[in-house]
Amino acid sequence: MRTRVISILGCALLCAAPQAWSIPGASLDDDGSSAPKVTASPRDAAVYGDALALMKQGDALGAPAAAHDAYASARAKLQSLVARSPQFAEAWNALGYTQRKLGAFDDALASYGKALELRPGFPEALEYRGEAYLRLHRLHDAKQAYLDLFASNRRIAATLLDAMKVWLTTPQNARGVDAGEVTDLKEWVQERSQIATQTAALTREGAAASWR
Repeated sequence: MRTRVISILGCALLCAAPQAWSIPGASLDDDGSSAPKVTASPRDAAVYGDALALMKQGDALGAPAAAHDAYASARAKLQSLVARSPQFAEAWNALGYTQRKLGAFDDALASYGKALELRPGFPEALEYRGEAYLRLHRLHDAKQAYLDLFASNRRIAATLLDAMKVWLTTPQNARGVDAGEVTDLKEWVQERSQIATQTAALTREGAAASWR
């Protein structure tokens, strides 16, 4: 799972977790959001950091059954955190991640929606929501999530496109999905991959836009 260094209120807290987990008020990537960043209190930052450590543990374990307890513990911490600090967009995003890993996809969508309400255009929430759409067989919505990301953050858009490729290569994912929809998604992913490659040099990031 991709990792980044997280800086919490000037403290040297390193939490390798999926995507760009970060604390509002610390050094954040520019995601194009015009929403003001809310500074987390030391207490909230500590709880958030503990949850990220548990999420990292769950990611490292890999197998859903083995990782369940770590994700469940992280979810409990994050549920308590957003109840106390409902403006903490990153915590909502992380909560959605744990819910998705635990198979509660509708709950995850609600949490990602809250994160995006607080931080419109929040790229990590858009990407994770796209992955939840895939698991719910909402393929059209997953495509739209990619297009939204491609317009604003091609690096993270590439992550969602990779998730689509993995979804397509795992037969059980498509159970219950019309074969025509699966074929259409496969062709669409191929086309979008070509477009991303052809236009990478035209972006602000140049060749780096084709990350991964």
